[in-house]
Amino acid sequence: MTLTRPTEIQQDDQDVLTQDPAKVILFNDEVHTFEEVITQLMKAIRCSTEKAESLAWEVHNKGKAVVYTGEMQECLRVNSVLEEIALHTQIEV
Repeated sequence: MTLTRPTEIQQDDQDVLTQDPAKVILFNDEVHTFEEVITQLMKAIRCSTEKAESLAWEVHNKGKAVVYTGEMQECLRVNSVLEEIALHTQIEV
């Protein structure tokens, strides 16, 4: 019986981090006020008050919403800003 060593497959982390498109999903909670969520959305995705309000209402009514779609690196930045106030988020690829 001959034993063979498994071949290692290396994946470049850069490929994973730049894969398009990724999505940031924001989930509803009963902790944050609409004003807190709107302010944080404006900061995270650099949008108008109206856009942030619309997204906040979608999160409230549907339980979650895609608040940003784009490159993984920018999704990580957006996610980080949203999590500054402990909003519940998820990144999907």
